[in-house]
Amino acid sequence: MSISGFLLVIVTGFLLGLSGVMIFKKISLRYGILNQKGMPLVGGAVTVLVFTILSAVFVYPVFTRELKGLIISSLLMFVFGVIDDWHELSVPAKFTAQIIATAVMMAFGIKAQIVYIGNAFNAAVTFLWVIGITNAFNHLDVSDGLAAGAAVMVSASLFIVASINNDVSAALLSLVLVASLLACLIYNFPPAKIYMGNSGSHFLGFLIAGIALAISYAPLHRKIALLSPVVILGLPIFDTAFLILARLLKRKMPFNKSDDHLALRFIAGGYSKKKTLLAMLVLCFLFCLFGVLLSQVSNIAGAFLLLGMAVIIMIFLRKLRSMKQRQSAAYG
Repeated sequence: MSISGFLLVIVTGFLLGLSGVMIFKKISLRYGILNQKGMPLVGGAVTVLVFTILSAVFVYPVFTRELKGLIISSLLMFVFGVIDDWHELSVPAKFTAQIIATAVMMAFGIKAQIVYIGNAFNAAVTFLWVIGITNAFNHLDVSDGLAAGAAVMVSASLFIVASINNDVSAALLSLVLVASLLACLIYNFPPAKIYMGNSGSHFLGFLIAGIALAISYAPLHRKIALLSPVVILGLPIFDTAFLILARLLKRKMPFNKSDDHLALRFIAGGYSKKKTLLAMLVLCFLFCLFGVLLSQVSNIAGAFLLLGMAVIIMIFLRKLRSMKQRQSAAYG
């Protein structure tokens, strides 16, 4: 894509998003639709509307059966999310909705294509990946600007990888998602004026998981590159893994709500919402950078990249631990 075409998608998405936010926010406040204690939950609706318009205009020329299925199933996931925002669904109902949407995606041909593990295991990997990433983005949406900001970085990284590997359709879809989020991200920065809602976070996680599956990452001799999407999506994966472990150590069910999220721990440790967002997005940027590099380097270089990312995670965890110790000392 030329620079002018790139800018056209970004500017068009941003302007449509601004208009959408102003209109949807006004409707939400006036009629109480998608409204949580006076806060409009319209970020997801605006993102989906802009994404759909941009896809019809810019991605349609390269539409494949797989892309159609990805968009259809993502919109289905959005509908389930709207229902969840309107009246919170039970955990089994949420998983059932996610399984249905994932099955629709797979029916159109979007699934893991890992050589040597066979169709059954690839199907299992697809379900675990899509449902896992969908819920990871939902868990990430606990602090102003975090889920939307991470989605922009992750989508931009997938755009870069897809462009390098000449996956035109996946690259365009990733770029369209970035453009669809920009206006909402501005309104979602702390102090937030709109929220993404469960509809937004579920849609983002589901669509991003599908785009990641649609991209070809490397030839067979560079197996390390298969970990590229895992690293690019490292922040939501790391946050969810940390959250589940923290809840299990407290002998709580992993799916029960609690304040063990990484972002909430920063806030509890004395960080403002803006500083918390900055810290989390810096970590997200590092995950994305290492993930993009991992898709292009040799197996040996990739192993060193993974080692470097592990060191960064350890430093981050030590920072959290020192914050907790200072907090305990202050209240002790």
